Amino acid sequence: MYRQANRILSGTHLTALKNQRNYLFTSQLRQKSSTPINTVIMFVPQQEAWVVERMGKFHRILEPGLNVLLPIVDRVKYVQSLKEIAIDVPKQSAITSDNVTLSIDGVLYLRILDPYYASYGVEDPEFAITQLAQTTMRSELGKMSLDKVFRERESLNVSIVDAINKAAAAWGIMCLRYEIRDIKLPSRVHEAMQMQVEAERRKRAAILESEGVREADINVAEGKRQARILASEAQRMEQINQANGEAAAMLAIADARAKGLQMVAKSLMAKDGKNAASLAIAEQYVSAFQNLARENNTLILPQNVGDVSSMVAQAMTVYKTIQSNGNGDPPKESPKNGTRIDDSTGSTDSILPSDVEIEARKSQNLAK
Repeated sequence: MYRQANRILSGTHLTALKNQRNYLFTSQLRQKSSTPINTVIMFVPQQEAWVVERMGKFHRILEPGLNVLLPIVDRVKYVQSLKEIAIDVPKQSAITSDNVTLSIDGVLYLRILDPYYASYGVEDPEFAITQLAQTTMRSELGKMSLDKVFRERESLNVSIVDAINKAAAAWGIMCLRYEIRDIKLPSRVHEAMQMQVEAERRKRAAILESEGVREADINVAEGKRQARILASEAQRMEQINQANGEAAAMLAIADARAKGLQMVAKSLMAKDGKNAASLAIAEQYVSAFQNLARENNTLILPQNVGDVSSMVAQAMTVYKTIQSNGNGDPPKESPKNGTRIDDSTGSTDSILPSDVEIEARKSQNLAK
């Protein structure tokens, strides 16, 4: 029995020592202030609360400043700091909703609001808060996927703080905030995430490049369209300007022609006008014969080529006929050299003399 009891006690002691060692080595907590000895006159520092027991029972909490205690009877049992405390939450593993194992640690910030409950409500408030933070973090991570853990890190911190405050209210402790310090992923998951990031960036680069090519093609097409529009507008304006110029030129030529005809008409009405007209026709007849046989080899010539006077007389006869028809008078002279005038219509038909017609037929036969 004695040996068995020793074994049980030794096993319990070893377990307690092991837990205490793990707690001390995995959590870097602040050093607790040692309880002062009763010297009757006690000076309490600022932002500290001393819990005094009288004869083993809670008596009062000493305020900062001068305090007097009874010797032997009164004893300072607990010393609680009212400052904000930062506690390192040890690294732990957690499994997300998509079965990814994470190694995560953080920092917990808390403050003691009620020294009485912090002293008598829990044995070790800092250890209890640390364990509560770890279990709450595991449960909250189990509700999220891996991608959500990185996206909703702030909401995860807030949910952990709310869960800790609900449990720590009975201990007189308030959790101010919780910050996730580091998240470590398995090597394979980390490599997969790196590949995913690289693929996403390659996709974005391809999309941006395609959009750049599309914008370039659109700009080139738009430039070509604008160029064609401007070219068509320029061509249209050129044609309009050319047409306006030709019209103005035709009007100017017609105006000059009309003025020239008016001057010719005035000249013909003069004393020697008919002689001048005869001279002009003779000159044109001679100049017309200068251009013969320059382009074609086949020529049709009248019989009396050298008789300029007869050609001038014939031209003057045509002029008198047109003048008489323009005045409404019937022709008084019959045309010469085969020119026939129809009295009913006033039109003239030119016929060749017989010898000229024979020569023309011979020329046609030769051409054939």
